[in-house]
Amino acid sequence: MKSLLKAARFAAEKHSTQKRKNVAGSPYINHPLEVADHLATVGQVTDEDILIAALLHDTVEDTQTTREEIADHFGETVASLVMECTDDKSLEKAERKRLQIVNAPKKSDEAKMIKLADKTCNLRSILTDPPKDWDTKRQREYFEWARQVCDGLKGVNAALEAELDTVLKEGLNRFRTQ
Repeated sequence: MKSLLKAARFAAEKHSTQKRKNVAGSPYINHPLEVADHLATVGQVTDEDILIAALLHDTVEDTQTTREEIADHFGETVASLVMECTDDKSLEKAERKRLQIVNAPKKSDEAKMIKLADKTCNLRSILTDPPKDWDTKRQREYFEWARQVCDGLKGVNAALEAELDTVLKEGLNRFRTQ
């Protein structure tokens, strides 16, 4: 538990200046907290390394945090999981999105669960409070792409997958009619 709280504080410090893309500009830290909570409550995940990696899943990708820093503070297992969930920002966005689809089935079961929770939380956010500059077409495209990514993540946690399927169905139905 002590390490989990340390990770929450670490993530809060690293993401302290970042905001979500929604109209309210919510603090970014709400997202990693939501992902970890989703894993624990919906997925019944109790493994501390997985929950810590969920809290830190965007730190290397979206802040100046390094893999080595994660390993020094939280261990090699957490660092490896974070890196499995990290896109290479030196690549163009379209290539990063393509690689998420291609690489999803190759991830460890632990990283798959983090990515399932991450995508579910992102999709739910789009349904309830979308990014302020995303029109319906962009929202629909995100849902369609996320479905392709998540197809490669399945087979690791039935509860996470059922919740994802519910959110995907709601969004795809909503955007089909618009």
